[in-house]
Amino acid sequence: MLKRAAASAYLGSVIEYYDFFVYSVCAALVFKDVFFSNLTPAIGTLASLATFATGYLARPLGGIIFGHFGDKLGRKRMLIVSMFTIGIASTAIGLLPTYDQAGLIAPVLLILIRVIQGVAIGGEWGGAMLMSAEHSTSNRGFWASFTSAGAPTGQLVSALVIAGTLAAMGPDAFIAWGWRLPFLASVLLLVIGVIVRSAVDESPEFLAAKKRTPKAGIPILATLRKQPLTLLLAVGVGLSAFMFQGLLTTYSIAYGVQIGIERQTVLNALSFSSFFAIFGIIGWSRLSDTIGRRPLVIAGAVFIAVWGFALFPLLETKNGIIITIGMVVGQGIIHPMIYGPLAGLYSELFDTEHRYTGASLGYQIAGIGAGISPVLFAAIMSSTGSPSTIPLSIVLLVVAAISILCIWRLGETKSRTLSEQRFAETPAATGTAPTTDTPPAAMEGPTQ
Repeated sequence: MLKRAAASAYLGSVIEYYDFFVYSVCAALVFKDVFFSNLTPAIGTLASLATFATGYLARPLGGIIFGHFGDKLGRKRMLIVSMFTIGIASTAIGLLPTYDQAGLIAPVLLILIRVIQGVAIGGEWGGAMLMSAEHSTSNRGFWASFTSAGAPTGQLVSALVIAGTLAAMGPDAFIAWGWRLPFLASVLLLVIGVIVRSAVDESPEFLAAKKRTPKAGIPILATLRKQPLTLLLAVGVGLSAFMFQGLLTTYSIAYGVQIGIERQTVLNALSFSSFFAIFGIIGWSRLSDTIGRRPLVIAGAVFIAVWGFALFPLLETKNGIIITIGMVVGQGIIHPMIYGPLAGLYSELFDTEHRYTGASLGYQIAGIGAGISPVLFAAIMSSTGSPSTIPLSIVLLVVAAISILCIWRLGETKSRTLSEQRFAETPAATGTAPTTDTPPAAMEGPTQ
C-alpha cells in the first residue's frame, strides 16, 4: 500500500505541475497576444504573469479548505476532489475564447478559472505528501519525496508537449490556436490519476488520530493556536526554493525571449533540467533521511544565493549548451536540495489532527513566492530601466538568508515519530496552561 500511496502522490503532483508549467509557459509566451491583445507587449506580458500569480494567491485558501476537510473527513476524499478540479479547470482554459472573440470577458474567465484551479492545487500537495509520509514506517523523506518528484516530471512532460506542438505547427499557429492542445491533453492524465488514487487506502495515521481524538477542533484554529511559530518558520524555509523556482521555470523564459534567445532553446534547456530534477529531488530526500533535513536546506539556500548571480550571465551568452548547463545546475541540483526534503520536513512539523492544514498552509504560503517572483522580477526590470539583473540576484540572496535563519530556528526533525502528539489539547478541567509552540529540535522522538 505504501508504494501505491507514493504512486498516487506522484501522479497527482505530475498533473498539478503539468498544468502549472503549461500555464506558466503560455503566460510568458502566448497570453499577452491571446487575452491581452489590447495592451502594449510589455504591459501585456506583465498582465499575463499577473494572472499566473492569482492562482498562487488562491492556494493558501485551498490549503485551509482542503486541509480542514482532509483533517476532518480524511486525506483520500479530498485528494480525489482536488485532482478532479485541477484537471477540469485546465481543460476549461483550453476552451476559452480570446480577447478578440469575447472582449473583456475572456481575461475575466481566465482569472476566475485560474483562481478555482489555485484553490484546488492548494489542497493537493499537502494531502498527497501525507498519504506517502503517513503510510511509511522508515525513510519518510524518501517516500514523501515522490510528491515533490512529480513536479519536475510534470514540467518535463509539459515542456515536451509544448515544444513538440510548437515545433510541429510553428509559432504563428501555436499562438493562434495550438496553445490550447496542451491544456486539453491534461484530461488524459486526470483519468489515469483518479484511477490510481481511488485504489489507495486511507492514511493509517489519520484513522488512528480519529480514534484518539474523535471530537477534534477546527484544524486551522488548532494550527494557529498551537503552532503559529512553526507555521511561520515553515513558510520561511520554503520561500527561497519557490522564489528560485519562479525564476527558473517562468521568468527565465520571458527574460530569455526578451534578450533574443529562441523559445525552443529555452524550452529545451528547461526540459533537460526538469529530467535531472526528478532524480535530484529523490536523491537529496533520501540523503536527508540519513544526515537530516537541516544540513541540506542550509546548503541549498547558500547555493541559491550564489546561483542567483551566476544564472543571468549564463543566459545572456545566448549559447544553447551554456544555458542548458546553467538550468540543469539550478533546477536539477541546487533547487532539489531544499525542495526535496521539504516534504519530509513539513510532515514532521505538525500534529496529525491538523497536519494536513498546517503542512498545506506552510507550503502554499511559501509557494506564493513562485507566483509573485516572475511578476516582481519583471516589475523591477521595468522600473529600473536598466539591463542589469543584479537587483534580482539580491532578492534571491535575501530570501535565501531568510530560509537559513528559519531552518536553523526549527532545528532537525527527521527523528520525530508522526503519531507523537506534541501539542495535544489540554482539558479545561485541569486548569493547565495550553501547550506553547516549541521548535521540533527540542522535542524529538525516536526514529520512525
